[in-house]
Amino acid sequence: MEKVTVIGGGLAGSEAALQLARNKIYVDLYEMRPKKSTQAHKTGNFAELVCSNSLGSYDISNASGLLKHEAEELNSVLMSVIHECKVPSGGALAVDRELFSKKVTELIKNNKYINVINEEVKSVDVNKPVIIASGPLTSDELSDNIKNVFGEDYLYFFDAIAPIVEKDSINFEKAFYMNRYNKGSADYINCPMTKEEYERFYNVLINAPRIELKSFEKGAKFFESCLPIEVLASRGVDTLRFGPLKPVGLTDERTGRQNYAVVQLRQDNKAASLYNLVGFQTNLKWGSQKELINTIPGLENANIVRYGVMHRNTFINSPRLLSKTLQSKKYDNIFFAGQITGTEGYTESIASGLAAGINMSKYMKKQKPFIFPNDTMLGALINYITFEGHSNFQPINSNWGILAEMEMDIKTRKNKKLKNELLANRAINCINKIINKI
Repeated sequence: MEKVTVIGGGLAGSEAALQLARNKIYVDLYEMRPKKSTQAHKTGNFAELVCSNSLGSYDISNASGLLKHEAEELNSVLMSVIHECKVPSGGALAVDRELFSKKVTELIKNNKYINVINEEVKSVDVNKPVIIASGPLTSDELSDNIKNVFGEDYLYFFDAIAPIVEKDSINFEKAFYMNRYNKGSADYINCPMTKEEYERFYNVLINAPRIELKSFEKGAKFFESCLPIEVLASRGVDTLRFGPLKPVGLTDERTGRQNYAVVQLRQDNKAASLYNLVGFQTNLKWGSQKELINTIPGLENANIVRYGVMHRNTFINSPRLLSKTLQSKKYDNIFFAGQITGTEGYTESIASGLAAGINMSKYMKKQKPFIFPNDTMLGALINYITFEGHSNFQPINSNWGILAEMEMDIKTRKNKKLKNELLANRAINCINKIINKI
């Protein structure tokens, strides 16, 4: 009986393993944690969410929201677990991260088709069917082996994690619950700032010492949509006010006014006892983080249960290494999935793990692997990371710009919401038509 080896128990690897098991294919799932940890993980559970507990918008007129709906239509196991563990977060889909990873771990460990092996994989056996989903924190030994096997160096960028505080330590004489643009319920805690308070916060931030990068890390790139707050602040005094601290669409009902700037906190667990600071990914030294957070009105005495950290994320040169089925061009028995391919984001990792699991199942059954159409967000995402014409390949989230063009009149094209809804409906219709072929 031939088994599939899945390397990595993150979102992509977990989804891929569960898809294979659904097709009654036996799996050896390798995860080095908890024996060997990473710079970002805290537990040994599968599908641990390390940066944030939010998967972004669930609205189908949002690119990330569309990808979620596509994954659900394709029977993603992890998407169903996410809905079991969701916490209030307005129009976004956020989860109790601890409960989520525990449930995924239970599903995997109780599945008769999946054999969990808690060991580090240091080399890829090119003679066996393998899905490499080792993630953006792939160990040095495995990274070196992949370089040698596939003949292409890794590219890499930096990612950062936001701090988390205890809700009971928030001062609600200053902080308040409110939704934005009257959308959803009042799920976010908001800490308002006057112009003077914002300027004091900004001065502390731009002068705060950062953790020094190691010599081999210097010169690495930041992923634009997950920039450390100190990097954003270095672009100008008002950058944060038009970014993570923007007050637009958020009226303070206590005063009837829009505040100068607002720090938002999002529920991080089911019990609503922990909240993370939205957009506060950072590489500041921990003492500086505490000083900075304590300058925020409402967080003067905040109890910080996790400080922000920054870590190097690695990804392969997918345009040269992968086909549109997520198979290696060199070895058709080896597939890649998740952030190691250059798909950035939780939903994107789940979706690529889903695609790799589906196509490896086909490969094991001697069937032709499936190429997802560019009319779908999943297909467009895979098409983007495998497009050979990239002159400077960089990680990417789901976005409308990668979808196949659709004919529509000028008036419709200028109506962003209507245009996106039409693209989304086309994508879902396409998914429904191809389900029986997958």
